[in-house]
Amino acid sequence: VERLERATATLADAFTIMPRVAPVFAAGFLMRAVARRLAGPDLDDVAMDEILRSLPHNSTTEMDLELWALAERLRADPASVAALRDPDAQEVASGAVDAHPVALVEPFRAGTLPPVLQDGLGDFLRRYGHRAVAEIDLGMPRWSDDPTHVLGALGNYLRLDPASGQAPDVRFAAGARAAEGVVAATVDRVRRRSRWRARAVALALGRVRELVGMRETHKDHLVLLIAAARREVAAVGVELAERNLLEAAGDMFFLDLREARSALAGADHRNLVAERRADYDRELRRRHVPRILLSDGTEPEALATSSATVTPADGALVGTPASAGTVTAPARVVLDPVGAHLEPGEVLIAPSTDPGWTPLFLTAGALVMEMGGANSHGAVVAREYGIPAVVGVP
Repeated sequence: VERLERATATLADAFTIMPRVAPVFAAGFLMRAVARRLAGPDLDDVAMDEILRSLPHNSTTEMDLELWALAERLRADPASVAALRDPDAQEVASGAVDAHPVALVEPFRAGTLPPVLQDGLGDFLRRYGHRAVAEIDLGMPRWSDDPTHVLGALGNYLRLDPASGQAPDVRFAAGARAAEGVVAATVDRVRRRSRWRARAVALALGRVRELVGMRETHKDHLVLLIAAARREVAAVGVELAERNLLEAAGDMFFLDLREARSALAGADHRNLVAERRADYDRELRRRHVPRILLSDGTEPEALATSSATVTPADGALVGTPASAGTVTAPARVVLDPVGAHLEPGEVLIAPSTDPGWTPLFLTAGALVMEMGGANSHGAVVAREYGIPAVVGVP
């Protein structure tokens, strides 16, 4: 009962994060609007996209670059490289994972990997182990529970030749230099018209660079709280399974908090859980999730597509532009990032993405997503990483 109360209080704290953090990155977006207004025609959309590349203080970018730095350290250890290329070793390291996507997993077991990999992975998980794919779902295992995705990302990074000039840290630094160059060029153009406007634009764009990257901070803190609540709820699931009130500890994540309390009082919810698992499995097989539905159940996007007057070229897939650029490379369809194999430079094709997918972005040549718009997470991160992207491609 105390664990459930602690989980409830922890999740309630999540509502206090946005008001505390939002003013910081909101000030950055406000300065972007100020800079656009002051600069006028000297600052267009293309230049602004360049200015938003390789932003500092972005917790997701910092996580990805730390993972790359770990891969670079592991590259010098033959035992770690061999383990990362051995799927069986990764499976052993990940612990006993329930086959179901929403699962309670055995925590990551120490001592199952080469020492250098073990220590490096442990350090990474102590900082980022609360992250996951679909991480705002309390039921999804955290990376600290099951590091399979992290191990797979490290394996992908080892396929990238650091001397190729495509190393993520090199690309990030180049993006930052390019962004600063665009800021300087914009200020110079404005200065030809007005010195005071140029000073104001320089100040505003400096604030944009410093503050906008912190838009990921509230999500990072939110996921920390979700991970803490998950630990408490998972422990209750173990208790209920031991008392034969649930078939498995992971079934706990198919109950709401009120039902969980009644289960601790002796209520048997196994039939309810079975129904919800069936619903969940059916929904996972759904190939298309509408972004918008009208009150009569129709989907505006489907109607627009069927009545489109412009016919795309034969074989063309049409979507929304998200990040400028052109890439010709093999297209790799990835429906689940966990264990995904992505060769450096390949075009990543995905249903949608969240921060848990971004380790794949560091080696991708471009991104195509079925869902999302120009301001969706995948589109924003693609612009920051400087990789071409098209989203909303059915």
